[in-house]
Amino acid sequence: MVRQSILTFAKKLNRPVFTTREAAMLSYSSLSNASQMLNILERKGLVFKVARGIWAETGNERLSPYSIIPFLLPKNRAYVSFISALHLYGIIEQIPQEINLASTIHTKKIHTKVGTFFIHQISPSFFDGFDWYKGNGNFLIAEPEKALIDSLYLSARKKKQFSYFPELYFHKSFSFKKASKWIEKIPDSRIQSSVEKKLAELRNPQ
Repeated sequence: MVRQSILTFAKKLNRPVFTTREAAMLSYSSLSNASQMLNILERKGLVFKVARGIWAETGNERLSPYSIIPFLLPKNRAYVSFISALHLYGIIEQIPQEINLASTIHTKKIHTKVGTFFIHQISPSFFDGFDWYKGNGNFLIAEPEKALIDSLYLSARKKKQFSYFPELYFHKSFSFKKASKWIEKIPDSRIQSSVEKKLAELRNPQ
């Protein structure tokens, strides 16, 4: 594998991120050989390892923490939600220190060279209400109402997480009716009741 082959491959995919496995397929080599070649290119400053098995072209302006989300959990899907999604929608001004993701796997934190990701576990039956960012983006994100309910859902399960919100700015397009519909899909009736109460408090602050 040479420099040109990696750069050409990345451009064909129209994304700044690729995996060791993809590099191996490109060069018709084993994973171990591809990894060795990528390490050589990293020492030359042409690429860098974002996380285990994930690489990026050095200096690519399209690279962002969000662009690596689809590669973090190769066997599972995850979508941006909670306060991270609310920030992207302009509902929360404060920038979260970590990018919060929802998935059905166990809760864990992943540190990479481009950002830290906190993956929160939610029930498989509640893993819904998301789409590609702006319809054609390179990562999945919850719709605004689902992102809020995901946050309240998690705070009802784990009191320390998302138990307090900075000031919220609900746009005219935000539908509390749609948010309430998502509450109905929460499988645990006790959590459902708690989320309903919290949503009412946010809708009609004292």
